[in-house]
Amino acid sequence: MRVVVVGAGIIGACVARAAIVAGCDVVVLDRDQAGSGTTSRGEGNVLVSDKPPGPELDLALRSRRRWDDLGDELGREALELESKGGLVVATSVPVLGTLARFADEQRRCGVIVEDVARPVEVEPLITPGAVGGQWYPQDAQVQPVLATVAVLADAARRGAEYRPGTDVLSARSDTRGAIKGVVTTSGEVIDADAVVNCAGTWGGEVGRRLGGPVPVLPRKGFVLVTEPLPPSVRHKVYSADYVANVAASSEGLETSCVVEATRAGTILIGASRERVGFDASMSPSTVQRLAAQAVALFPFLAGVQLLRVYRGFRPYCPDHQPVIGPDPRVPGLFHACGHEGAGIGLAPATGDLIAAHLTGRDPLAVAGVDPAPFLPERLLGTDMEAS
Repeated sequence: MRVVVVGAGIIGACVARAAIVAGCDVVVLDRDQAGSGTTSRGEGNVLVSDKPPGPELDLALRSRRRWDDLGDELGREALELESKGGLVVATSVPVLGTLARFADEQRRCGVIVEDVARPVEVEPLITPGAVGGQWYPQDAQVQPVLATVAVLADAARRGAEYRPGTDVLSARSDTRGAIKGVVTTSGEVIDADAVVNCAGTWGGEVGRRLGGPVPVLPRKGFVLVTEPLPPSVRHKVYSADYVANVAASSEGLETSCVVEATRAGTILIGASRERVGFDASMSPSTVQRLAAQAVALFPFLAGVQLLRVYRGFRPYCPDHQPVIGPDPRVPGLFHACGHEGAGIGLAPATGDLIAAHLTGRDPLAVAGVDPAPFLPERLLGTDMEAS
């Protein structure tokens, strides 16, 4: 089977690698360069701590194990895979109780969580106002662009073809409407038995070009980067309201503090979420708000300089579940997009699911995750502007 993967972000890279390992002939197209879209605008989160019981948590737990597999196969250094763990903190007793109940629900699903009575013993520089929290040793981080390049390079070593600077204009179909290839911006027709839409925030548009639109919407977010510092923040640390904001559908600006260090010594500060279409303009007030929340969590940051600010768009579906699987309207079309801010963490298991669908194997047996909640048919007829 010849498969065209549209999009060379972390999702496309993992889909391409899984497909070629499963025996497919793979061509990867991207209108720009590998990892240049949403992937390059993320922090590299591989999280289980922010997900309530349900399909996405199941996918996250599977994917967390698969990241370890990739680290063993490709080298943890090549991915900058760090099992740093995550600390979720509360600054009031009522919020602490809510965190504890949430953690109990996750434990029943296989998440490892430990109660933290004194966050300062885990993060010595954290605010003394942190009254407690939860420790998630499974939380991890990769360098998103390096990880994408490493996974895609391994797919190429196995025989995948990668074509940067190549966009898809339309599909070529047979008399039954089944996809038989794609037309690219160069005018070339690439023959294919299947096409996988891994186009991130442009997944809706690429789906439309291929005859199967899906309601993937952009959600803008900012990340602040400090000057390099001596070791100061040991883990991924975020405030309890981050979990609520991840699942929210509000069009207004939402910010919740996430602070973590990189290997280079810089501190990453997020996260904001806002539905403004594809308006990529700078928002100084959002930057100020994130900075203030970070200083409230780690007071020492008040004396630290910002090095830069970057922003991008998270691709999400109206029900906040990614769309993964075959499109029932167009034989040969598959979708793997709409992961919002969790795409990096969910990418390996997404690749496993798509590879199983492509080759006709049982996705539950191959990926260990029920594919039904992610299938495209749940979104058919959904208003593209639904929230």
